[in-house]
Amino acid sequence: MIDASLRARGPYSLRLSIRLGSDATRVARDGGLRCVFDNDGGLEIAHVRQEPDGMLVARADSEHSLERLRFVLGVDDDHSEFVRRFSDDRFLGATIRRLRGLRPLRCGTVAQALLRALCGQLIAAQRARAIERRIVRAATPALGDLHAPPTRETLGRFAPAELRALGLGGPRASALVRLCRSLDLERLCTVSTDAAADRLVRESRIGPWSVGVVCLEGLGRYERGLVGDLGLVKLLSRLRGRRVEGWETAELLEPYGEWAGLASVYMLAGFKDGLLPVPRGLAA
Repeated sequence: MIDASLRARGPYSLRLSIRLGSDATRVARDGGLRCVFDNDGGLEIAHVRQEPDGMLVARADSEHSLERLRFVLGVDDDHSEFVRRFSDDRFLGATIRRLRGLRPLRCGTVAQALLRALCGQLIAAQRARAIERRIVRAATPALGDLHAPPTRETLGRFAPAELRALGLGGPRASALVRLCRSLDLERLCTVSTDAAADRLVRESRIGPWSVGVVCLEGLGRYERGLVGDLGLVKLLSRLRGRRVEGWETAELLEPYGEWAGLASVYMLAGFKDGLLPVPRGLAA
């Protein structure tokens, strides 16, 4: 067992970052996070909490699991530049000032991020997470109440019909199986964000929103925004006073340039918390 004290680079709030962070592989409870990781076929536990002075206190079964925990938390990816550049932004500034320590949690594998992206296409988040949870539980072994993050191997052995029976729609199930069987998903971490995105969109079921999910939660990259997210569609509809199409939400993210992915996260959180300057009572 390894005990470690971690100091995040830049502002970091575990409490904010783990909101809605539970899934089949991890549980957020009482201000802390507990995760399961696969270490060469053996399952290991890692958990973390944050002290009042900001220090993160972690315990893990091995150095491997500790490193995976660091990645999932994003503690080494300083977003101070984003905070500095946009804290006075007319639209997003109040949210950034209030939630400045927020960073998106990453998945344990790129394969899990791809699964999340395909489960979440054009359906409510709660339903999407339920489908993802069923598939992960069917695909991977468990340690206590948590399951290992899925890999391309564990997902690729399903037939599309089996995934459909677990709730993943037919074309999306076929796309997941094709990508898992044909592409080394974890190697996308070693190429540029543009190269990873270009490879993913060769699959007809992968669009800008899915690329954004994989980049944010699988690769830990902040450049690609969640264009077409249903929450952003609702937000822009409020701003425009009419229903909008998913592609139009790119306009919301364009001002944030290479921080468009992180801006997506802050925009959705600010909209949920009532921190954005959004008219009430207009089209949603």
